[in-house]
Amino acid sequence: MPRRCSTSSKVLSAVAAITTVVGSPQTARSGSATGVATEWTQLANNAQLVDLLKSSGLQVENQLTQISQLAEQIQNQLKIYDNMLQNTSRLPNQIWGEVERDLNQLRGIVDRGQSIAFSMGNADDVLQQRFKSYADLKTNLPNGESFSSTYQSWSNTNRDTIAGTLSAASLTADQFDTEEGTMDELRSMSQSADGQMKALQVGHQIAAQQVSQMQKLRGLVSQQTAMMGTWLQSEQTNKDLAQGRRERFFNAPVSDIPEGQKMEPRW
Repeated sequence: MPRRCSTSSKVLSAVAAITTVVGSPQTARSGSATGVATEWTQLANNAQLVDLLKSSGLQVENQLTQISQLAEQIQNQLKIYDNMLQNTSRLPNQIWGEVERDLNQLRGIVDRGQSIAFSMGNADDVLQQRFKSYADLKTNLPNGESFSSTYQSWSNTNRDTIAGTLSAASLTADQFDTEEGTMDELRSMSQSADGQMKALQVGHQIAAQQVSQMQKLRGLVSQQTAMMGTWLQSEQTNKDLAQGRRERFFNAPVSDIPEGQKMEPRW
C-alpha cells in the first residue's frame, strides 16, 4: 500500500506547530482567535506588540509554504488512490483508512488557512487602532482596502470555492465542517466504489484549490510584512531625528557674556 515519504512527517509536525502562532482554527472561525491573535489585543506595551508582529510575520510565511507543500502531497496521494480504484471494485479498508487520514488532514489545512487569515487581519486592526501613522500609511491594496478586509475577502472566497466543489458532488460544507463529521461521512462513502470515487475526486479538487489559495494567502502575508517593515523603518527614522534634535538642543554651547557688558532690562 502507498506510504507517505519521510519528509511528510516533518511537514506534518511543522503544520501542527502553527497552532502555537495563530491559535485554534475552530475558535478563529467563531470570531475570537487564541494564541497570538488574542495576545496582540491584550498587549498594553506597544513596543512588545511591534516586536511580536515583526517575528510572527516571517514565521507565518514559512508555515504557509509548508502547508502548501502538504496540500500538494495530499493532492498527489489522492490521485494515486484514484488510479488504484480504477482497477478494483472498492479500495480495501486498510487503504481507505489512509484516504480518510489524508482527507481529514486536508480539512485541517483549510481550517489553518482560515485561522491565519483571521490572525493577520486581527494584527492589521490592532495596529490601525494604536498607531495613526500605520493607519495613514498608503498601501498597494486595491480601492484603499485594509489588510483586514482583504484577508476577510480571501477567507470568504476560499469557503465559497470549497462549498461550490462540495455542492457539485451533492455534498455540503456542514458534512465536512468538523473532524467527527468528516470521518462519519467518509465511512459512509467508503461502502461503495461510487462513494469512494466521489470522495477522492472532491478531495483532489479541494487539495488543488488549497495549493493555490495558500500561495495567495502567503502573498498577502508577505505584502503585509513588507508594509509593516516600511512603517517600522519610518517610525524609527522619525524617532532618530527627534532624538538628534533633542541632543543638539541640550548640548548646544552657551555663549559667555563678554566682560564690560551686563544684562539690563530694556523698557
